[in-house]
Amino acid sequence: MQSQRDSEQTSDEVIPESVRWRVLAVLLAAIVMSLIGVSIVNVALPSIQQGLEASQSDLQWVLSGYALTFGVVLVAAGRAGDIMGRGGIFIIGVTLFTAASIAAGLASDATWLNVARFVQGVGSGLLNPQGVGMIQQYFRGAERAKAFGYFGSAVGVSVGIGPVLGGLLIELGGVGLGWRLTFLLNVPIGIATLIMAFAWFPKPLFSRAPGATTGTSQRALRTALYMFRKLDPVGSLLLGLAVFAVLFPFMEARSSVLTWLLLPLGLALVAVWVRWERYYARLGRSPMVDLSIFSTHSFTNGALIMTLYFTGMTSIWVLVALYLQQGLGKSALQAGLVGIPAAFISAYAANWAGRRVMVYGRKVVIGGLFFAIAGLAASVAVILLNQGGHLSVWWLLLSLSLIGVAQGSVISPNQTLTLAEVPLQYAGSSGAIMQTGQRIGTSIGIAVITAAVFAALSVASWPVAVTLGFGLIGLVMLGALGVAFKDQRDRVKDNGAAARR
Repeated sequence: MQSQRDSEQTSDEVIPESVRWRVLAVLLAAIVMSLIGVSIVNVALPSIQQGLEASQSDLQWVLSGYALTFGVVLVAAGRAGDIMGRGGIFIIGVTLFTAASIAAGLASDATWLNVARFVQGVGSGLLNPQGVGMIQQYFRGAERAKAFGYFGSAVGVSVGIGPVLGGLLIELGGVGLGWRLTFLLNVPIGIATLIMAFAWFPKPLFSRAPGATTGTSQRALRTALYMFRKLDPVGSLLLGLAVFAVLFPFMEARSSVLTWLLLPLGLALVAVWVRWERYYARLGRSPMVDLSIFSTHSFTNGALIMTLYFTGMTSIWVLVALYLQQGLGKSALQAGLVGIPAAFISAYAANWAGRRVMVYGRKVVIGGLFFAIAGLAASVAVILLNQGGHLSVWWLLLSLSLIGVAQGSVISPNQTLTLAEVPLQYAGSSGAIMQTGQRIGTSIGIAVITAAVFAALSVASWPVAVTLGFGLIGLVMLGALGVAFKDQRDRVKDNGAAARR
């Protein structure tokens, strides 16, 4: 099929094993850079406020601006990689992210910093779906699960180590320089990633449309128009606007009634986008997302599990940081250190689960969700016992380690199972659909759960308020667990039907 040649579709039979693993090393370097760039900023906010005399609204957009542009471009970027070549789009994303990191580190005021963060979000949105798509493209079966396991290990370590690095850099550099170093740290990683990409990525980095050759400007124009149609510009615009409308009310600190009207508008735009994608497919063209993938149980269930997981679990680290710093008066560095054991356990668990997920299937994810619920319950017990003077708060190092097991056992294995039956020509856009669900879940979860905690603080203590927050997260995890059990039943049913045929 021609559509399978739209990206740099060099099959894994042609790509030597050593090249595949070098490609993975490049992808992981970029993922580590982008995730450290996200988690490190959280501990730098007070220094940014002091160094740039930034307002609370400015600080809100240091976080929200990045997340917003990241979420808006994800699916379109995934589809662009499917069609034009994942390697080339990846390199553009890394270049943008690195250049924006330099701009952020040199920012002279809050406006400059926030513009740089918007561009960082675009760069991250371009490179992330290519990582998932290229793992789908170059790896198969158990080897793919192993690659996603390494992917999950990189996620666990980078998310955990980011706040610690941020705390160290701020202590070393002081208020004036420390927060700038948290952005400039990305620059050597980004440059090294680009060098490795140009050296190790299979060529060509970009594909060309059928019949396109180097030559006349007329041919170049026809090629550009062909690519533009294949990208489904109307569908890309509709989905981008829909994601923006859904995310914005949860990210704007001063949301008004009018702002919240964007939420139903976003849902309406999703409905319009679905109708457009079906119409575009009936015309015989390639829509940005093959909607038939939603009829595949493994994809739909897996995407829902991931959305629910991120709706709940990303709030844990926000609540822990708030509790330790504002509730107990700990430093940013101490608050970062509490997540280190969980990060390394997450890395090990992801690697372990990646090697076994093809054998045990959805049971790995189900086990991980049970660990998440156990970790929440144990952390609540530590917080309440600490309030009564019966236990040191540093027992959180142990209870949160159960959360680390959950992260390693859920995220990468679920990704492997969810994308297993997705057609390769839609690997990038399908992976981006999952990541968009993660971004929406993260934004909604953090907004709703932290709002509930701060509301509780007006009538209760920090331990009680955090317990309420953890309870809400637990309810969301139970929902994810229910979907995981449903997927397990669906798989048994589908396998039984296939055997009867």
